[in-house]
Amino acid sequence: MSRALPKYNKRRVAVIGGAAALALTGAVVVNSALAGETSGNSGTNARTLASPGTISCPDVASRLPAIPASAQAEVARNLTLLDTQIAEANKRLVETVGQGGPNFVQNAILGPLEDKRIATVNRIATAIGRTAEKPQGLDALAPCTLNTGGGAVEGGAAAPSATATEAAGDTGNAGDTGNAGDTGEAGAAGTISCPDVASRLPAIPASAQAEVARNLTLLDTQIAEANKRLVETVGQGGPNFVQNAILGPLEDKRIATVNRIATAIGRTAEKPQGLDALAPCTLNQ
Repeated sequence: MSRALPKYNKRRVAVIGGAAALALTGAVVVNSALAGETSGNSGTNARTLASPGTISCPDVASRLPAIPASAQAEVARNLTLLDTQIAEANKRLVETVGQGGPNFVQNAILGPLEDKRIATVNRIATAIGRTAEKPQGLDALAPCTLNTGGGAVEGGAAAPSATATEAAGDTGNAGDTGNAGDTGEAGAAGTISCPDVASRLPAIPASAQAEVARNLTLLDTQIAEANKRLVETVGQGGPNFVQNAILGPLEDKRIATVNRIATAIGRTAEKPQGLDALAPCTLNQ
């Protein structure tokens, strides 16, 4: 079965403790799984706006087999974690410009990133292998490269356009990081909780996995943005402010997103019905 991922986003996300997820989303966007594995998840780059270049990693989501329904949520979380790891590495790349010797980037950034990716792809393989054939060779997708000036260093591919990497917070390897809400900031404002979408999806055809992954990550991005707005607008408006200015618009966005997910699956398999019922979210205080 295919993955709801994850691109079920990783990604895309998580998504990702709310405040941390938001910070990371800003750092990458996050395209965005799978975040080096950017929107489109074609082994792309998570773009930063600084001069030291960007880190490019092989796409994982597109190399996975059909993902059993029982593994989709776990695969989604780990695909999103892959994007988070790339976002953090790109952030460190910017913060450490000029530091260290000629091997600084390899030893302090690319090396540790590869180690993290190995552990993450192994978790993905294990999750799938519990109820289906375990994918082999995912470790080969762990090493990443540094791209500078639009070209690859250390044998990587050229960087994609900025537009692709900045699309809708889509980090590529996107994944629904649970999509169960509480991805935003806690505090007096409360948090927004939304029904989980990834766990309600049927088997996802391989041809639809990347698109589903991007939209699952987008769902997490939407929740994160709504939670951020919730914090920023504490005390504003009347008794219906949260419903009218935050929950209502969030529901509209989620309806459009789950419909794209259903359409993507429906192109080559039975189209899932009733996903709109997962669009409304609630405020937890």
